Amino acid sequence: MDFKLGMLSDERVVAFLNEHIEDMLSVSPPESKHALDATGLQAETVRFWTLWEGDELLVCGALQSLGPNQAELKSMRTAKSHRGRGLARKMLHFLIKEAKEAGHQALYLETGSMPFFEAARNLYQCEGFEPCPPFGAYQEDPNSVFMYKAIS
Repeated sequence: MDFKLGMLSDERVVAFLNEHIEDMLSVSPPESKHALDATGLQAETVRFWTLWEGDELLVCGALQSLGPNQAELKSMRTAKSHRGRGLARKMLHFLIKEAKEAGHQALYLETGSMPFFEAARNLYQCEGFEPCPPFGAYQEDPNSVFMYKAIS
Protein backbone atom coordinates (compact mmCIF):
# COMPACT_ATOMS: atom_id res chain seq x y z
CA MET A 1 0.00 0.00 0.00
CA ASP A 2 1.26 3.46 -0.90
CA PHE A 3 0.30 6.90 0.41
CA LYS A 4 0.37 9.56 -2.31
CA LEU A 5 0.24 13.32 -1.83
CA GLY A 6 -2.01 15.30 -4.16
CA MET A 7 -3.32 13.25 -7.09
CA LEU A 8 -6.23 15.69 -7.50
CA SER A 9 -5.88 15.69 -11.29
CA ASP A 10 -6.33 11.90 -11.44
CA GLU A 11 -9.81 11.09 -12.80
CA ARG A 12 -10.16 8.18 -10.34
CA VAL A 13 -9.56 10.52 -7.40
CA VAL A 14 -12.03 13.10 -8.74
CA ALA A 15 -14.68 10.38 -9.20
CA PHE A 16 -13.98 9.08 -5.67
CA LEU A 17 -14.39 12.59 -4.23
CA ASN A 18 -17.57 13.19 -6.24
CA GLU A 19 -19.03 9.99 -4.79
CA HIS A 20 -18.08 11.28 -1.33
CA ILE A 21 -19.91 14.58 -1.94
CA GLU A 22 -22.99 12.72 -3.26
CA ASP A 23 -23.04 10.52 -0.14
CA MET A 24 -22.76 13.57 2.11
CA LEU A 25 -25.63 15.31 0.30
CA SER A 26 -27.78 12.17 0.55
CA VAL A 27 -27.57 12.13 4.37
CA SER A 28 -26.96 15.78 5.31
CA PRO A 29 -28.93 18.91 4.47
CA PRO A 30 -26.94 21.16 2.09
CA GLU A 31 -26.29 23.75 4.80
CA SER A 32 -24.68 21.02 6.95
CA LYS A 33 -22.41 19.54 4.26
CA HIS A 34 -18.83 20.56 4.95
CA ALA A 35 -16.91 18.05 2.81
CA LEU A 36 -14.43 19.57 0.37
CA ASP A 37 -14.60 18.68 -3.31
CA ALA A 38 -11.52 18.39 -5.56
CA THR A 39 -11.42 22.16 -6.04
CA GLY A 40 -11.64 22.88 -2.32
CA LEU A 41 -8.88 20.37 -1.61
CA GLN A 42 -6.53 22.34 -3.87
CA ALA A 43 -6.46 25.32 -1.47
CA GLU A 44 -3.03 26.38 -0.25
CA THR A 45 -4.01 25.55 3.34
CA VAL A 46 -4.88 21.93 2.48
CA ARG A 47 -2.70 18.84 2.02
CA PHE A 48 -4.53 15.83 0.54
CA TRP A 49 -3.43 12.19 0.47
CA THR A 50 -4.72 8.97 -0.99
CA LEU A 51 -3.85 5.38 -0.10
CA TRP A 52 -3.52 2.93 -2.98
CA GLU A 53 -3.15 -0.83 -3.33
CA GLY A 54 -1.69 -1.21 -6.79
CA ASP A 55 -3.98 0.81 -9.06
CA GLU A 56 -6.90 0.70 -6.63
CA LEU A 57 -7.80 3.78 -4.57
CA LEU A 58 -8.64 2.65 -1.03
CA VAL A 59 -9.00 5.73 1.15
CA CYS A 60 -8.38 9.46 1.18
CA GLY A 61 -7.93 12.16 3.78
CA ALA A 62 -6.69 15.70 4.16
CA LEU A 63 -5.34 18.21 6.64
CA GLN A 64 -6.43 21.82 6.49
CA SER A 65 -4.30 24.25 8.46
CA LEU A 66 -6.25 26.35 10.96
CA GLY A 67 -3.16 28.32 11.94
CA PRO A 68 0.40 27.61 13.02
CA ASN A 69 -0.48 25.02 15.69
CA GLN A 70 -3.84 23.56 14.62
CA ALA A 71 -5.27 21.60 11.72
CA GLU A 72 -8.60 20.11 10.73
CA LEU A 73 -9.11 16.60 9.38
CA LYS A 74 -11.03 16.81 6.10
CA SER A 75 -12.43 14.49 3.44
CA MET A 76 -11.84 11.16 5.16
CA ARG A 77 -13.40 8.47 2.97
CA THR A 78 -12.90 4.74 2.49
CA ALA A 79 -13.98 2.98 -0.70
CA LYS A 80 -17.22 1.11 -0.06
CA SER A 81 -15.66 -2.17 -1.22
CA HIS A 82 -12.84 -1.84 1.34
CA ARG A 83 -14.69 -0.77 4.47
CA GLY A 84 -14.06 -2.88 7.57
CA ARG A 85 -10.36 -3.45 6.78
CA GLY A 86 -9.00 -0.81 9.15
CA LEU A 87 -8.00 1.51 6.30
CA ALA A 88 -9.63 4.60 7.81
CA ARG A 89 -7.62 3.99 10.99
CA LYS A 90 -4.47 3.60 8.88
CA MET A 91 -5.18 6.92 7.14
CA LEU A 92 -6.01 8.61 10.46
CA HIS A 93 -2.70 7.46 11.99
CA PHE A 94 -0.88 8.73 8.89
CA LEU A 95 -2.62 12.12 9.09
CA ILE A 96 -1.84 12.46 12.79
CA LYS A 97 1.83 11.73 12.06
CA GLU A 98 1.85 14.28 9.23
CA ALA A 99 0.19 16.89 11.44
CA LYS A 100 2.79 16.37 14.19
CA GLU A 101 5.61 16.65 11.65
CA ALA A 102 4.09 19.92 10.41
CA GLY A 103 4.25 21.28 13.96
CA HIS A 104 0.54 21.11 14.74
CA GLN A 105 -0.34 20.53 18.37
CA ALA A 106 -4.08 19.97 17.97
CA LEU A 107 -6.39 18.35 15.46
CA TYR A 108 -10.05 19.20 15.01
CA LEU A 109 -12.78 17.63 12.93
CA GLU A 110 -16.42 17.96 12.03
CA THR A 111 -18.50 14.92 11.20
CA GLY A 112 -22.18 14.18 10.98
CA SER A 113 -24.48 13.38 13.89
CA MET A 114 -26.64 11.00 11.83
CA PRO A 115 -26.42 7.17 12.02
CA PHE A 116 -24.51 7.13 8.68
CA PHE A 117 -21.53 8.68 10.51
CA GLU A 118 -21.57 6.39 13.56
CA ALA A 119 -18.57 4.33 12.45
CA ALA A 120 -16.55 7.50 11.86
CA ARG A 121 -17.48 8.93 15.26
CA ASN A 122 -16.54 5.63 16.93
CA LEU A 123 -13.17 5.58 15.15
CA TYR A 124 -12.35 9.12 16.20
CA GLN A 125 -13.43 8.49 19.79
CA CYS A 126 -11.34 5.29 19.96
CA GLU A 127 -8.35 7.30 18.73
CA GLY A 128 -8.68 9.86 21.53
CA PHE A 129 -10.79 12.59 19.93
CA GLU A 130 -13.20 14.27 22.32
CA PRO A 131 -16.30 16.39 21.71
CA CYS A 132 -15.68 20.12 21.54
CA PRO A 133 -17.58 23.29 20.61
CA PRO A 134 -17.67 24.46 16.99
CA PHE A 135 -14.29 25.79 15.86
CA GLY A 136 -13.11 28.05 13.06
CA ALA A 137 -16.02 29.28 10.95
CA TYR A 138 -18.36 26.47 12.05
CA GLN A 139 -21.59 27.31 13.87
CA GLU A 140 -23.60 25.16 16.26
CA ASP A 141 -25.49 22.62 14.11
CA PRO A 142 -27.61 19.65 15.26
CA ASN A 143 -26.37 17.74 12.19
CA SER A 144 -22.70 18.14 13.16
CA VAL A 145 -20.42 16.69 15.81
CA PHE A 146 -17.21 18.59 16.52
CA MET A 147 -14.17 16.82 17.98
CA TYR A 148 -10.66 17.69 19.12
CA LYS A 149 -7.42 15.90 19.99
CA ALA A 150 -4.16 17.27 21.39
CA ILE A 151 -1.29 15.70 19.45
CA SER A 152 1.84 17.37 20.85
